[in-house]
Amino acid sequence: MNSVLSGRVFSGRVFSGGALRAEWTKARTLASTGWLLAAIVALTVAVSAGVAASARCPVAGCAQDPAKASLAGVNLGQAVVAILAVLAISNEYSTGMIKLTLAALPHRGSVLAAKAVTLTASVLVAGAISMLASLLAGRLILPGHGFTGFSLSDAALLRATAGSVLYLVLIGLLSLGIAAIARDAATSIGLVLGLLYVFPIVAQALSDDPAWHRHLEQIGPMTAGLAIQDTVDLAAQPIGPWAGLGVLALWAAGALLLGGVLLVRRDA
Repeated sequence: MNSVLSGRVFSGRVFSGGALRAEWTKARTLASTGWLLAAIVALTVAVSAGVAASARCPVAGCAQDPAKASLAGVNLGQAVVAILAVLAISNEYSTGMIKLTLAALPHRGSVLAAKAVTLTASVLVAGAISMLASLLAGRLILPGHGFTGFSLSDAALLRATAGSVLYLVLIGLLSLGIAAIARDAATSIGLVLGLLYVFPIVAQALSDDPAWHRHLEQIGPMTAGLAIQDTVDLAAQPIGPWAGLGVLALWAAGALLLGGVLLVRRDA
């Protein structure tokens, strides 16, 4: 049964121009969308600049990672991305508009797919602005704090910056999938934040057990995903940059798949 439903959700009919136009219209006409996207940029850049201003590298070649210092604002920005993604679907359930949406677009998989595309485009733009501004702030601040060799042309730094944008997109898709599962906004936000932060909390509690600590960091969506920002001593990290982002992508894909299946099966 699940394979049949999955086929319905992700079949060739999953996407329609009408669904995309409808979701784009909803997104751009809601005042909350603009405010949340602006908050992603403002908070991410502010936190990144603050962390960069407080970072110090008193000796040449110190262990601090300049990329993580420059892009640290993603830790707060992801919470706003999660809220934006959750509200994209839970608002319709709370107001009852979801019944109208599903009546107008009976192929329910296309509704979730259109929401995912619209969300991805919005977060890509906000994330790119946030990360580029954070990177520039780091470039201006960190060299004065002892971080030598900080170059905007460094391949690892550019990978960390572009990967951080993708990280925010995947956090949005994970949150959208969870919201499609839970439907209620408060519950969905609680589940997303719990999923993101429970792994590092438990890993810290098991710091006396290096094997479990490392394993939890490898499978947690946030700890694994943020490995994309690592540019220093990569061999000693629990997971590689792209492999870590791949773990987060699997979490997002799983949440979207389950959310799509439940959207098809359940009554509005």
